[in-house]
Amino acid sequence: MPKYHVIACDVLKLELLHFAEGVGSDLTFDFLEQGLHNEPDRLRAEVKEAVLRAPDDADASLLGYGLCSNGLQGVTAVKHPLVAPRAHDCVTLFLGSRQRYQEYYNRNPGTYWYTPGWIATGTQPSEERLRKARQEYVERYGEENADYLMEMTEGGWTKKYQNAAYVNLGIGDREKDIEFTRECAAFFGWTCDIVDGDPALLVRFLSGDWDEAEFLVVQPGQTIIASHDGYVLTVAR
Repeated sequence: MPKYHVIACDVLKLELLHFAEGVGSDLTFDFLEQGLHNEPDRLRAEVKEAVLRAPDDADASLLGYGLCSNGLQGVTAVKHPLVAPRAHDCVTLFLGSRQRYQEYYNRNPGTYWYTPGWIATGTQPSEERLRKARQEYVERYGEENADYLMEMTEGGWTKKYQNAAYVNLGIGDREKDIEFTRECAAFFGWTCDIVDGDPALLVRFLSGDWDEAEFLVVQPGQTIIASHDGYVLTVAR
């Protein structure tokens, strides 16, 4: 039985642990803090450290990340191969392919994605998130400055979206999460869509079924870089 060490964003924890059952691999996990994609240099540093502390006897380390704001660019395989999905971010893993993700984006460009793992972080756009953010501004900068700061930060980026899409992979508290997504969409005046997820890509990732079109396999000494094409990732030449 092959032994794989999974290094992944904590937002994927529920899905990875659920679909790891029965894949025919001996798996160990190292989940990193959610939100590192907002600081690509820090994400890169954290992944590099995780690669170094992977078990020496692993056959490969699997990176549960997409390119993620170029956070994977510059990560080098050291002790054994690294495997990364050819994806810009984790939504590809939830939907089953980057083609399906692109097709949905083409039809709905202003979409914010909701999943059980993302909802659990409390970082999804919501009335509660805005309330907490405003309270923090009030406490730090006073009532008069809070509304201005909210408009410059939280209010600004939420206006880029018009649709909330929940990816239903059949796990977690689906009814609660779907209702939360609908409430958030109503609060912001967005449309809401419940999208069936597809775990096939996740399962292939964990089982070692790494088709070259879907996964990049990085041999020791090679370094991940962005490919700037439909394959998303490649290795430095």
